[in-house]
Amino acid sequence: MTTTITICDTCKRDDWNATSGATDGEVLASLIEAAAANVDNVSTRRHSCLMGCSGACNITLQSTGKMAYTLGRFDPTNEAAQGIVDYAAMHAATDTGVVPFREWPVAIKGHFVTRHPPLTE
Repeated sequence: MTTTITICDTCKRDDWNATSGATDGEVLASLIEAAAANVDNVSTRRHSCLMGCSGACNITLQSTGKMAYTLGRFDPTNEAAQGIVDYAAMHAATDTGVVPFREWPVAIKGHFVTRHPPLTE
């Protein structure tokens, strides 16, 4: 089942420089989209404001019937993007969305903000 990475494209970290044009969220979104381009069962989408402004850059991981997660406080780097995509692929490969801590990519450790149980019908 596909895991969707939703990336806040309006996120701006405290040190954001308005003269650079793109927001930190837009930069991270582009990096995540590139990293996920050929990954099976991982999709991406952008959304304006995930309301985690104090901990930008923010993303969510969601899949029907699985635990969902919000992660934040990322720097918009290739390493962060690749870690997010790698974790999303692991999330997609599970029945519950729960990935054992020992398998987490280093780049996402310390970035979990919330988790949400799947909705029941």
